[in-house]
Formats: sequence, C-alpha cells, structure tokens
Amino acid sequence: MATSVRSFAKINLGLKIGPLREDGFHELRTIYQTVALSDQVRVDVSKGLGLEIACKDPRVPDDESNTCWRVADRILRSLKVRGKVRISIEKRLPVQGGLGSASSNAVATMLALEKELKQPLAADERLRIASEVGSDLPLFLVGGTVLGTGRGEQVYPLEDLPSFHCVIATPEVGVSTPAAFADWDKRCAAILADRKLSDVKLTDKESLDRINMFSRTIYEWLNGSFTPTGVPGKGRDRAEALLLDLVRTGIENDFESVVFPKYPAIREVKRALERSGAKYVSLSGSGSAVFGLFADQESANQAVKKLEQNDIPAQATVTLPRERYWNELFGAGRLNVIGA
Repeated sequence: MATSVRSFAKINLGLKIGPLREDGFHELRTIYQTVALSDQVRVDVSKGLGLEIACKDPRVPDDESNTCWRVADRILRSLKVRGKVRISIEKRLPVQGGLGSASSNAVATMLALEKELKQPLAADERLRIASEVGSDLPLFLVGGTVLGTGRGEQVYPLEDLPSFHCVIATPEVGVSTPAAFADWDKRCAAILADRKLSDVKLTDKESLDRINMFSRTIYEWLNGSFTPTGVPGKGRDRAEALLLDLVRTGIENDFESVVFPKYPAIREVKRALERSGAKYVSLSGSGSAVFGLFADQESANQAVKKLEQNDIPAQATVTLPRERYWNELFGAGRLNVIGA
C-alpha cells in the first residue's frame, strides 16, 4: 500500500530582500505561515531500482529537476537503501504561484518515503537534505508560524499565531522566482545609477538596514507593541488585534515592487481583495498568488464570490497552526518535528 501525505501550502506575512550574497542568493527575512490548502502526494516503494514521478499536470516535471525526485534520491543515498520509488502528485495548488507547492510536495515525499522504508531520518539529516534541495523546503519541516532567514532556508518556529480566515486568489499567471529576483536586481541597479553612486557596499548596507528594521517590526507586531493599549489582545480578540496591528506596521512583500509593474493583472487582484474587505492583503512569495486575511468566515466566503464574479479564481481557507499542521499530514499522529 502506498503512503499518502497532504502537502500543505504557505503564505508569506511580509518579505524583505537583502543584498546579494557570495553564493549568488539574496539575504531574506520573512514570516512563513502554513495554510489548509493542499496537494496530495503518494509514495510507493517496490522491488527494483529507479524513481518515477506521475502527475496529470503537464507543468510538473517528471525527471530529476522535480524537487520530489531530488529529495527521494538523496534519502535513498543517505539511508543506503535501494528500491523502485513511484511518486504520484495530485495537484490542487498552482504551479509557480508563490505558495510553496513544489517545496511542500518534496517534504511530503520525504515523510512518506521514510514511512514506506520504515527508516526515519534524524531531524538534522531531514533539514540538511531539505536545505540542499530548495530554500522553501525547511519551513515545511516546522509548520505553523515560522521565521525564515538566510536565503529563506534557516527556519525558526515562532509562537503560533491564532488561526486566521484567509482567501487565496490564484490568477492564471506563472511567475518565475529567479526572474523576479533578476528584476529586483535591475531595479536596485537603476536606483544606484540614478543616485550616481559607485560604492555598491553602501547599497548593501542599506539593504541590511531594511532587513533589520523588518525584523524589529515583526518582533513588535508579534509581541503586541502596536496595539492601542500596548497589551496584546486586551479588550478584544487576539486574532482581530493582530490583524489590525499587522496593517498598522506596514509590513510588505518587496516582490510586489517588481511583480506588479510586470503583471498588472496581479496588482488588480490585490486591489479586488482590498475592496472585498480583507484586513491585510499581500503577494505570497514572488507570486502569482495573492492572499487576504479576514476577520470571520462569512466575510471570506463573500470575498470569494465577488472575486469569482470577476473571473478571478479564489478559495477560502484558514491558516494552520503547527500542531494542526502535523496532525493533518497523515490524518493523525505526529512525527519528530524540528522545534516541536
């Protein structure tokens, strides 16, 4: 019998892009948050050799460029085992949507393959493999509310936020993350040229200052410093308080400055969510998905109706705290989780 795992999506509550590092990646700061929308990943191991990817979505690669393939190959090597591994992916999440679906699929493959082989990896080995394959993978080994630093692969479990009602709009546009980073670099170079500066280190320092300011703002938001009383949740529901304070902090996703001019339709999706009554709206990752956080389920459902009337695909869902995330991966039970 194959092992089936739900492969949940993520959104980004703010994202700051820092300077280009020596390894070719950018320094990042973001807050990841898992949500209840998911793909389904099934893994079966039989006698023989080789890896096989099966997915009805033609945009999903079926070779070694697939993150699931790369994770499975590394696990087999790490555990020094052989077998014929078949990975089936039932896609419900968008490809190149900024919801981390490929990364989540890979982590679901990891957990399913461990169960199939009956040989669990050590937590640090899981994290090593995940980090090698992609920047977004490690967050799915934590789940819930997660601080991402480095290139996004250094993850730290935060105290879980309350479960928010969320609407995720998925315009039928694919945004390449490498292309979005390239556009960001061009934008920064243009700003540098306009200033007639030649000292790139000055720009790097400014980028780091922006990242540090973002970190302080996130800390203040999560600790309730932005509430009118200075006491988190006093006199009102904590989820509602955090939603209102998130808007006041001005936390944004840097990718919006390069993605929206290139894809005006995505900018219009954000505006549509704002008009629908969302308390906080943002691009997720590099897009194209845009999410809105709502005070209650009825408001979220009404927003979905309005968006669909304008031919914008959208789904109402909720954010997933860490315990619920792990309980629902296999339907029940819990594995050895980093930070749990």
